[in-house]
Amino acid sequence: MGMAIAAAALRDALHERGLRMTPQRRLVLEVLDEARGHVTGKELLELCRERDPDTNPSTVYRTLDVLEELGYVSHSHSAQGREEYHVLPDAPHAHLQCRSCGRTWELDGADAASVAAPIRERFGFEPDIGHLTIVGRCKECAAKERAAQESHTQEGATSP
Repeated sequence: MGMAIAAAALRDALHERGLRMTPQRRLVLEVLDEARGHVTGKELLELCRERDPDTNPSTVYRTLDVLEELGYVSHSHSAQGREEYHVLPDAPHAHLQCRSCGRTWELDGADAASVAAPIRERFGFEPDIGHLTIVGRCKECAAKERAAQESHTQEGATSP
């Protein structure tokens, strides 16, 4: 959904709730449209305040709620429980998060579906791919941990 379509849909949805399409709400939509990856509500508020220091937090969060109802954004939760928003991609995706360094990667829909398939088959449960976050260690952190363990093991073997 492009920004012009989202703006019209948002304006109509706000009107149905007795709210108006204010400059601050339009700003939230513009900042979200430019956002790459995931953004928290707090980060979105800060980005909006870079352009308009008077941006109201409740306006940002209410606008996010309406945009999610309209299907323009979705939210997910990181492994730490941090709520993140992003403009919906063309296809659903899951997330990988390193518990050591905290970096996050997107897992494309096909790979996420292959993770979800055994759950669906065994339990008859339909996972929500957009809310799926797999926590583990990235290649770099896993290698560092193995090296540290090997070093510790070697030190223990040479100690009297």
